Amino acid sequence: MEQIRIVNETNPIVVAHDTYKRECCYTRGVHIPYKDFLEILDSMPTDTKIYFEFHNPGKQIAPGTYLNGHAGLARSIVNYYQNTRNMKVAYLHNGQDFYVKII
Repeated sequence: MEQIRIVNETNPIVVAHDTYKRECCYTRGVHIPYKDFLEILDSMPTDTKIYFEFHNPGKQIAPGTYLNGHAGLARSIVNYYQNTRNMKVAYLHNGQDFYVKII
């Protein structure tokens, strides 16, 4: 079974940000199993989901997809793992930029 992982990259990962019409470079990411990410999306407050869609318009939610992270998404991820798996996700909700890779 795949697990969530925080990843520090040696070389930046580039994720398109179509809303801002630019590419974002991240040296930190979180790899999340597909099933977990779907549950995270379903449990997100409406305003967080709207902001997620703003940062990732039209992006497919599927294994292999890279997404732009933001503070509300970090909070949703941390809350999901704390509440459903009794797991702590360290260093994600600390204000640093990150990407999400669905695995």
